[in-house]
Amino acid sequence: MPKMTMTFQLVLGTFLDAPDREFYGLELMNATGLASGTVYPILGRLEGLGWVESRHEDPGVGIREKRPTRRYYRLTPDGIENGRAAIARAHRSRGQPAPWWLGRTGEAL
Repeated sequence: MPKMTMTFQLVLGTFLDAPDREFYGLELMNATGLASGTVYPILGRLEGLGWVESRHEDPGVGIREKRPTRRYYRLTPDGIENGRAAIARAHRSRGQPAPWWLGRTGEAL
């Protein structure tokens, strides 16, 4: 089980708020308010755990839009299950209310 720092939980929680959605790094930075030097190492940890998978978009998209090619990240099924359980444990250990996607009991859906 990974160390559940507040920043790790913030990035993971962003994914869990929309578990079927792909995000690119800048989106996660904007959503969490965290710097790239914080977000990208967390993405690496999540990918190493098998909780997140990534893909590079077609380079033609970036060329047409005159920007760098993006790398997209999305939760894996294991990431959804294990991430919800890890967030639930972290919230319970601090006596905090569970996020909406954990349900009323604080147990992973």
